[in-house]
Amino acid sequence: MSGGCFGETLERQPDIMFDNLFAHLPSTGSSEEQFATLLDEPGLIVRRIVSTGQSSPPGFWYEQAEAEWVLLISGEALLRFADEPEARRLKPGAFIDIAPGRRHRVDWTRPAEATIWLAIHRPARTPASP
Repeated sequence: MSGGCFGETLERQPDIMFDNLFAHLPSTGSSEEQFATLLDEPGLIVRRIVSTGQSSPPGFWYEQAEAEWVLLISGEALLRFADEPEARRLKPGAFIDIAPGRRHRVDWTRPAEATIWLAIHRPARTPASP
């Protein structure tokens, strides 16, 4: 879910400066997701992602080098991991820490409302030195 978070084929929206996660939401049924970088510092990127029915392209899996902690603020989504038989249903308040290299995809987001994600990207942890 990094960068173009739901696939290379989706166009990235320009970053929007605002001070409320619920401001400047796209209309429901919008053809593209909206990505906004809220904080970008060395070793830490925080993004708001707004989906209105989008999902990962068929056959596409994210396999990122960095770790990603994701919180679903509103809406509903199905998040699938390659190593699990069923997709996880995420509802508001659900969060998950996705390990680097863990293959995942978004199977579905609710089309009738804004699904708002807060994604925190950070470098993979390196093993402690002895």
